[in-house]
Amino acid sequence: MKDVIISGAGPVGLFLACELALAGCSVLILEKTENPLSPLKQLPFGIRGLSAPTIEALYRRGLLEELEIHKHLKSPHSNAVQGPRRQAGHFAGIPFHDGDIDTSQWRYRLAGSTKTSIISEMAELETVLGSRAAALGVAIRRGLALSGFYQTGDGVTVQAGDETFTGRWLVGCDGSRSVVRKAGGFEFAGTEPKFTGYSVKADIDNPEKLLPGRNFTSTGMYLQSQPGYLIIQDFDGGAFHHSGAPITPEHVEQVLSRISNTDVTIGALHVATTWTDRARQATTYRNGRVLLAGDAAHIHAPLGGQGLNLGLGDAMNLGWKLAATIHKKAPEGLLDSYNTERHPVGAQVLDWSRAQVAIMGPEPHARALSSIIRDLMDTRDGATYFAGRVWGIHTHYHLGGGHPLVGYGVPDFELQEGVTIGELMHDGLGILLDFVGNSSLKQLAGEYGNRIKYVSGQAKEQLGLTAVLIRPDGFVVWATEQDPDPGEAKKAAAAWF
Repeated sequence: MKDVIISGAGPVGLFLACELALAGCSVLILEKTENPLSPLKQLPFGIRGLSAPTIEALYRRGLLEELEIHKHLKSPHSNAVQGPRRQAGHFAGIPFHDGDIDTSQWRYRLAGSTKTSIISEMAELETVLGSRAAALGVAIRRGLALSGFYQTGDGVTVQAGDETFTGRWLVGCDGSRSVVRKAGGFEFAGTEPKFTGYSVKADIDNPEKLLPGRNFTSTGMYLQSQPGYLIIQDFDGGAFHHSGAPITPEHVEQVLSRISNTDVTIGALHVATTWTDRARQATTYRNGRVLLAGDAAHIHAPLGGQGLNLGLGDAMNLGWKLAATIHKKAPEGLLDSYNTERHPVGAQVLDWSRAQVAIMGPEPHARALSSIIRDLMDTRDGATYFAGRVWGIHTHYHLGGGHPLVGYGVPDFELQEGVTIGELMHDGLGILLDFVGNSSLKQLAGEYGNRIKYVSGQAKEQLGLTAVLIRPDGFVVWATEQDPDPGEAKKAAAAWF
C-alpha cells in the first residue's frame, strides 16, 4: 500500500509528489497518457508565466536553477520594448509596464529577492519535476488511466486499466475533466463560458493580412505570437467548443477571417485545440481520504497563465500537511486548513478571470470598460495594483496572529554568512528564525526534533523583526518585532507542527 496515489502527472501532480516524497511518504502517480510531451506543451503554446509564489516555491526546493528557458526567453505573447516602459504583464490584454510599478508599496519584499515573474515552458517544467520525483523514489505509471475508486476508513482502492492499487490517500490532479472529482461526488459550481478560444498552428497563405500581437476587433480577438501561431477568441458562448465538432482548416479559416475582418487563407492546419472561459470550482477540496488540486479543483480561462500557478500553489500547500497527517504528526485540523486556505485563493483567481473576460468582449459596454481600465493601468498606483495581483505578490492566508507578516510568504532574508532562507528550505522543514539569539526559542525548536530547524544570526535586512516561525511551505505563522515571547512562539508551533 502506498501512502498516496496521485492521478495525473502534470506539473501539479509531479510537484505534489515531490513534496510528499521529500517528507518521507511513498507515492504512486497514475497518468493516462504515454507521452507527456504533447504538441500543445511545446513552444510557443507551452510558454507560461510563473508568478512570484511559484518562483519562490521552486526556489525553496532548489528547483528554480534547473529551469533554463526563462534565462534567455522573452514572452512571444508580448509586443514589449526595452527600457523603462518595457511591458511587464497584462490584464485582459491591456499591458502594464515596469517603469510604472512602485515596488516600495510591497513592504515585505526584499531587494534581491527572487524575480516577481519569469517565463517558463510546460515541457521543461514537467521534465524537471519528473526528474526530481524519480530521484525521490516516486513511482510513475504512464499509459494507465484511473477509471474508478472506492474509499474506506483507512484507505482508498483505485482501479486503473486491469490493475488495482491501494493507498492511504488519493489526490486528483487529473485536470479539468477530472475522473477523481466526478467519481468522488464533488460539486463543481460556477459560471458558463462567453467564448470559444482556439490555439492554432497553421500554414497561412497570406500572413501579411494579419497584424502581429494581440488585436481586438468588432467580432472578437486574435493574437499572432509568431507567424502561423494563433490564439483566437470567438464570443459564441462556447458553442463550438461544446459542440464536439472537428476542428477543420475550413472552420479555423472561417472563424479567423471573421474575427480579423480579412480574407486570410489557411493552407494547412498542424495543431488546433479549443478551450473556453468556463469558470468552476469544487465547493470543497476534500471528501474523506480523497483530495483535489490544480485544474481538478478549479477551472477558468487560461488568461495570463494563472491556472498553472494556482495549481502549483495547491501542491505546495497540501504536500507538507498531508505528509504530517500520514506520519501522525499533524495537529488537529491541519489537513482541513488546505481547503480553508486554498479555496478562497482559487475563488479570487476565478473572479479575476471573469473580470478579464468581461472587458474583452466586442460589445460597446466591454470596450468602454476596457478603456477605463487602460487609463487606470497607466497610473503608478494602477500599474502597481495590477502587477501585484497578476504576480501573486499579495497572496495571503488568514492565519490570525498580531503581526502583519503572518500569513504571507517569508521574505528571503540573507544571513551574514550569505546563505538565504530560501536556500535553507530545500529540505522542506519548518524554520524558527531567531535574529536575537534567544535560548528559549532554541529550546522550543529542539522539542520538535527534525521538524523545525532553528536558525540564529543577524540578516542584512531584518525589517525590524526579531524572530519568525516559518511553515514548510514558506508561509509565516508567527513573527515579532519585540523581545520574543517564548509562550507565543510555542502556541504558534503547536498550532502548525
